[in-house]
Amino acid sequence: MRINKAQSSFITSAIVLSTFAGCSGQGNYTRQGVSSAKQRMSFLKSATEWELARQAFLAGDLEKALDKVNVSLSINDTVVKSNVLKGRIEIEMGDLGSALESLQTASTLDPEEPDAQYYLGVVYERLNRPEDAYRHFELACEFDNYNPSYAVAAAEMLIDLNRVPEAKAYLTSLPMAQNNAGIRQSLGHIALIEHEVDTAVKFFNEARLLAPDDEGIMEDLIHAQMVAGEFGNAESNIAILLKKPDNVDRRDLKILHAKTLMNTGRPVEARSIYQELLSTSEGKSDVNSWIGLANASFIINDLRTVRKAATRVVSLSPDSHEGYLLYAMYHRQSGDFGSSLSAINKAVAHSPMDAGIYAYRALIFHDLNRYSDAISSLAHAVELDPTNSRYTSMLSEFSGNTFATGQSE
Repeated sequence: MRINKAQSSFITSAIVLSTFAGCSGQGNYTRQGVSSAKQRMSFLKSATEWELARQAFLAGDLEKALDKVNVSLSINDTVVKSNVLKGRIEIEMGDLGSALESLQTASTLDPEEPDAQYYLGVVYERLNRPEDAYRHFELACEFDNYNPSYAVAAAEMLIDLNRVPEAKAYLTSLPMAQNNAGIRQSLGHIALIEHEVDTAVKFFNEARLLAPDDEGIMEDLIHAQMVAGEFGNAESNIAILLKKPDNVDRRDLKILHAKTLMNTGRPVEARSIYQELLSTSEGKSDVNSWIGLANASFIINDLRTVRKAATRVVSLSPDSHEGYLLYAMYHRQSGDFGSSLSAINKAVAHSPMDAGIYAYRALIFHDLNRYSDAISSLAHAVELDPTNSRYTSMLSEFSGNTFATGQSE
């Protein structure tokens, strides 16, 4: 078929138009591809800077961390985790106002981001706004109810707000409550607050089984066992901790160890520990170790050491009652009741609300045959500590003996 000029011109134009149309379509596609590639590169650069910021933050280089996270945000300021990280850095730098702004931005970008809520809680806690802190910790736990840190933080705020029963109910209601060491540990702390010592020991034991390498839990267990009078178990656990290289030189653990030994009938071993602690330059001014040494020495009738320790305690802490009480014990054991009474009166003057001092003074009055004074001192001890059955029993015994003998001052 022959093509005339008109047809030839139309076909040529169509080919040209088609060619141009093809070029135009390819150009749009290319521009879209370039734009997507730039966007991907932007996200990659932002993520790289964020990772550098995170690494610097973990290494403690806060200035570098802040610089890097700001670069990350300058590339893309809509990334939630970048705003959260910036807020965390600012918290550590003490810039709570800026931290609040960064974390509120993160929360606005994603209201259900648990980390943003959690660190907002941290900021409000440091600003002494416990109600706001609790609200954000609770939100964090609501958005991730398998993160124990969020739950424990919320419970601690409730405790600070004197809402202890609510804190206990909150923790026990969580799905992870039975199998999480941190929550069992927090329930142990609540039990101690509520004076349920045996329950506290139970919770700390459960926490230790769930996290056997957590020394903090072990130390909580030891303290609870000592309050509960389980000194043998506490001594065994302290011995385990002291075998670890990092704990070999811990004075606090050694003092606890000596106290458990004292309460398990091993005062000689306890005295050795106190002597070791006092042999160092740091220990020479440790009042608690001197008091411990005096008590251990008193039990084994080493009165010379008791007197030496009492002298040191009075010298190191002249405004406290402990040194004068030790002097009273020393003089009474030596049979010098007059000097013992003089010393215990000084102890009373320095600590007039201590029921134990009045009870001990009653014994000295009794030694001096001053029975009415003894009863009066014991009565004051009972008044100060009415739940102490030992004082009540002593008062009853002293009153009965006085009545039976018909003796008085």
